[in-house]
Amino acid sequence: MSEPTRNAPSSGPACARNGALYAGIDLGTSAVKVLVVDGGGSVVGRGEAGYPVDRPRPGWAEQDPETWWAAAGDACRAAITGLDPRRVAGIGVTGQMHGTVLLGADDRPVRPAIIWMDQRSTAQVAEITGGVGRDRLIALAGSPLATGFQAATVAWCRRHEPELWAKVRRVALPKDALRHRMTGEWLTDASDASGTLLLDVRERDWSSLLLAAAGIDRAYLPPVGPSTASAGTLRSDAASHLGLPAGTPVVVGAGDAPAAALGAGVIGPETLFLTISTGSQVLVPAPSPGIDAAGRLHTFCAAPGPDEAVGWYVMGASLAAGLALHWLRDRVFSLEGPEALDRMTAWAAEVPAGANGLLFVPYLLGERTPHMDPDARGTLLGLTAAHERGDLVRAVMEGVIFATRDAALALAETGAAPERIVVAGGGSRSPLWLQMIADVHGRPVTPLATVDQSAVGAALLAAAGTGERRLADLARDWPVLGTTVFPDEARHRRYADLFPIYRATYGKHQDDFATLGRVHRDGTGGQTTG
Repeated sequence: MSEPTRNAPSSGPACARNGALYAGIDLGTSAVKVLVVDGGGSVVGRGEAGYPVDRPRPGWAEQDPETWWAAAGDACRAAITGLDPRRVAGIGVTGQMHGTVLLGADDRPVRPAIIWMDQRSTAQVAEITGGVGRDRLIALAGSPLATGFQAATVAWCRRHEPELWAKVRRVALPKDALRHRMTGEWLTDASDASGTLLLDVRERDWSSLLLAAAGIDRAYLPPVGPSTASAGTLRSDAASHLGLPAGTPVVVGAGDAPAAALGAGVIGPETLFLTISTGSQVLVPAPSPGIDAAGRLHTFCAAPGPDEAVGWYVMGASLAAGLALHWLRDRVFSLEGPEALDRMTAWAAEVPAGANGLLFVPYLLGERTPHMDPDARGTLLGLTAAHERGDLVRAVMEGVIFATRDAALALAETGAAPERIVVAGGGSRSPLWLQMIADVHGRPVTPLATVDQSAVGAALLAAAGTGERRLADLARDWPVLGTTVFPDEARHRRYADLFPIYRATYGKHQDDFATLGRVHRDGTGGQTTG
């Protein structure tokens, strides 16, 4: 086993000027994570504080922004423990993309945030897509519209909550709402704004046509600027809450997927970046906004601007990755405690590739790539009375990786030809999952030594934005690579036999999924599509 390696520095000092530190705040789906990083890219402090996803009705997913703020304070104070807060020269913020925070005249939320996995806006997706025209929408926004994206969510709120909507004065993305609480400045960046489906990805600015289709006044949205731009400084009340000095510079930041790619040093088309977190993403940077006309993929703006590095990326996304394993832990096995997932993966490790004939399709929240279908449903194929708990865990883990393979093939069909695979996210901490990725994809995979790459990317943006060094140089020098994992040929052949069955399942049951979804919505009486 080789030791983790760091890319050789290209220029500049290995350490921060005057011992400066940079904080990266990542507002995730399940927790806020904060890393404190020195100018050489070494993590010197870490904090994390969690919160739940609220599900008031089937298909809905919400969070209280106050819980984000409380968690940010807890995580930041933990990360800075034992360090001199005065050394923090800049703060970057990243977070879950697509979600909607509606702020009133007092800059406080008028309702809970509706987050990316929410499925209530099916009708609005159809209406906006029909109004603009699917091909025109994809050409402008770089992606088909999906439930959970801000454009559709705002349209749903306008229709179903008119009294609340009348109080709205600002529409924010999650990380921008958090950062606004820190500095009082009203800004966003192109990488996060891409995920609203209100942005013209070529112009890197709001699209008048898409705003009109969603019924959103441009005045409700923040100006779009670079990810490294200044977003003001910490206000005194926020500084006290976070445990950092008032006046600390804050940069705009980026969405979590582009921030993670940046923190992993993935800024060129030679690398396929694969993340396993709550969901999974497979992306490749692109020198121009190449659009998948079939609508299977997302083309979004990258955190670096086109004058700094490759300015866009093409991504396939699956909604349930780590979430699928958590579903199994919580809803099927009812396991508790910090060791529960380790126990489950130990069971799976004892089972051969292919899970003894059990196959899982992880569409627990609908699916994005390649189907863009909120009615897609999770499926177990091949279940018998002989199957045991380890078979079930392994099938779920394999299904998650089959979804990444499906997305990677869609990327390849657009001309992407990456030379290597770099893996990040919580799933990259699992040796079993890393081996599955190598075996399913049939290629070597290299994890990052630091798991929380979105927070690393946010800290990197803070360093670049406050003058530490050029963004591209930092992205090349900071990442620390772990040990490369190579595929096992026998297991790869087994997975190659199973993958066509996985891919065919959706097509065989698409109509059934739609019927089941309609029956379920009618039975619960929820406003999930109206």
